[in-house]
Amino acid sequence: MSTGKINVQTENIFPIIKKFLYSDHEIFLRELVSNAVDATQKLKTLAALGESTAILGDLKVEVVIDKVAKTLTIRDKGIGMTAEEIEKYITQIAFSGAEEFVNQYKDKTQEANAIIGHFGLGFYSAFMVAKKVEIFSLSHKEGASAVYWECDGSPDYKMELNTKLERGTDIVLHIAEDSEEFLEQFRINELLAKYCKFLPVEIKFGTRKEGEKDKEVEVDNIINNPNPAWTKKPADLSDDDYRNFYRELYPTAFEDPLFHIHLNVDYPFNLTGILYFPKLKKTLEVQKDKIQLYSNQVFVTDSVENIVPDFLTLLRGVIDSPDIPLNVSRSYLQSDGNVKKISAHITKKVADKLEELFKKDRADFEAKWEDIKVFVQYGMLSEEKFYEKAQKFALVKNTDGEYSTLEEYAAKVKAAQTDKNNRVIYLYTTSVEEQHSFIETAKERGYDVLVFDSPIDSHYINQLESKLENTSFIRVDADTIDKLIKKEEDQPSKLTEEEQTKLKPVVEGVVPKEKFNVVFESLSEKDAPMLITKPEFMRRMKDMSAMGGGGMNFYGAMPDMHNLVVNSNHPLISRILNEQDLEKQKQLTKQTADLAMLSQGLLKGEELTKFIKRSVELID
Repeated sequence: MSTGKINVQTENIFPIIKKFLYSDHEIFLRELVSNAVDATQKLKTLAALGESTAILGDLKVEVVIDKVAKTLTIRDKGIGMTAEEIEKYITQIAFSGAEEFVNQYKDKTQEANAIIGHFGLGFYSAFMVAKKVEIFSLSHKEGASAVYWECDGSPDYKMELNTKLERGTDIVLHIAEDSEEFLEQFRINELLAKYCKFLPVEIKFGTRKEGEKDKEVEVDNIINNPNPAWTKKPADLSDDDYRNFYRELYPTAFEDPLFHIHLNVDYPFNLTGILYFPKLKKTLEVQKDKIQLYSNQVFVTDSVENIVPDFLTLLRGVIDSPDIPLNVSRSYLQSDGNVKKISAHITKKVADKLEELFKKDRADFEAKWEDIKVFVQYGMLSEEKFYEKAQKFALVKNTDGEYSTLEEYAAKVKAAQTDKNNRVIYLYTTSVEEQHSFIETAKERGYDVLVFDSPIDSHYINQLESKLENTSFIRVDADTIDKLIKKEEDQPSKLTEEEQTKLKPVVEGVVPKEKFNVVFESLSEKDAPMLITKPEFMRRMKDMSAMGGGGMNFYGAMPDMHNLVVNSNHPLISRILNEQDLEKQKQLTKQTADLAMLSQGLLKGEELTKFIKRSVELID
């Protein structure tokens, strides 16, 4: 028997580990099971190289709860440790055995690169939940003696020979009173499913309950899939395999994904994975089912914001890379060259896949466009390289449901919708129903109207205006149609300036001044007597403010202002001007203005009730 002191720089290392090593104490199970998997992978590597004569046998990792003894055991049948190795790898904190092993064998076998640990602190996460930890270990080396090691959370430990007969290592955690949740079967099941679901070695789990002290624990149930789809070749997988794996990742997902991308890169970095395109709603919601990041099949995090561009977080699936640098908690990613290269590669692969689908079956791509539109627009807004590729397949849709690429649409409307200043005007609507009368007026002029109804369209339109030369986007109700696409000078007005000045206060008297700016325009007699428009600039700034557009909050705080456009060429306006009965003149003006507001959904509450009553009286 020998005793000793763990080689640390401070007597307070264990309180620090317990409180600060990991943000979530539950991580301990991932670390210990990962270590067990490492030990198993190491044995496979040595056996493959002929450097171990051990008979491999059943290499499954076992996790066992003993509620009677209040212990949690993680057992492997891997490489095992001698007393000297325990002294080296356990008692010297932050010396990583996995890292040393990889460095020694990295050029000899591929399996060496599947070793998970790189930090040397994983084992000590056990002390976040345990008041005492025991190790029972027997090395694979011929003639090795079994070893027992014990530590109660102080820097002192004891180690002695043991009678363990099976090769491998048992880590026994005597669970502390404040962590007894980890003696519950449902809790351990939950953590194994979260962190160890795709570990490359089969994992069995069992529980010894009260009254079963002498009964053998059943650990036959395998709780993980050691060969997940992303570790296989795309040629070996069918569409059903990809769909089934999606269900395995997201059991509560109601709909199948639209399509997938299989990532498989081994130079200049290692990256595998499968990304799925779900059906995206028109509202940008926080993703409940996120992309999962793995390192050699060990779950790391589903907060991948620092490794993929923001727009890619709208996707689902798995990314697995041993080349992504992680800190000791494996929960936060550091920004370095590899991360940037991986991010750029994933962006390129996604863009290439979308372009391939567009070229291969345009009709199918158009059918799926509404479900991926927000994703593509978000990507074009946030990543310049993605924009360069996406402009080839990004679609716009008009009010007739016809799709065009940006290039196709420019050619389609250039002749008809170029104004006298040689600018091409793209008319658009955010609601076909609410802006129907304006759309119909535009169509009567032979103009085309696009539908932009996604939550980020105000930002997207701004970007397109900056990219497309001599092009302006104007909502179809931003002004009268002849002002939106001005081909020639205004036609003469039937009302003189003096008559307009006389009528203006009458119109202003029937609408709230703080909401409406009254203007006279010489329109066609066929146009409505009064129209309500909202200036494009102000409306777009307010939309961007609502979406969180930086620097636009000032506009968001401003009240909504509309233009009440009086058609000075309409017969009804002349009639109102010439009406001698002032009360009747006011009533006609109010009725006409209310009709304009009603067409824009602005007439509500008491004003709507009065309008209906007045309309009935006028009919009578």
